[in-house]
Amino acid sequence: MNIKDFVPNLPEDAPDIGEVLLQAEDIAWHEKSLKGLYEKLLWRDEDTGATIALIRFDKGVGIPSPHSHASNQFMFCMEGRYEYTKTGVTLTAGSFYWNPKGHVHGPTMAHEDTIFLEMYDGPHYPQRPDWYDNDDDAR
Repeated sequence: MNIKDFVPNLPEDAPDIGEVLLQAEDIAWHEKSLKGLYEKLLWRDEDTGATIALIRFDKGVGIPSPHSHASNQFMFCMEGRYEYTKTGVTLTAGSFYWNPKGHVHGPTMAHEDTIFLEMYDGPHYPQRPDWYDNDDDAR
């Protein structure tokens, strides 16, 4: 098993070892098809769909409509201010947010450039949301 099978965008000279230490600054931000939304995928279990990633929203960008997830969503806000506009729930640096599987939430808005660590314990969506134009962005 090769770590490059689990973590895309690793530098070509990254060693193949049994344990993994990533330096987030060495991983390029991948812009998703929702302009202003970026991801640094840190880990993915291809069998279950579970992931751990750094997510970045540019100021003024958010998820445009209510939606739910096919698994539990966990987010730890590292910097910025990110609001669930329907409820007013707002993540700021140091906030931990858990959104249970199937719970409808959103839309959202980043009031500042925002970065958070996001984890899913299974697949992200029951079907691809309309704000993405490809299946990979919804994984």
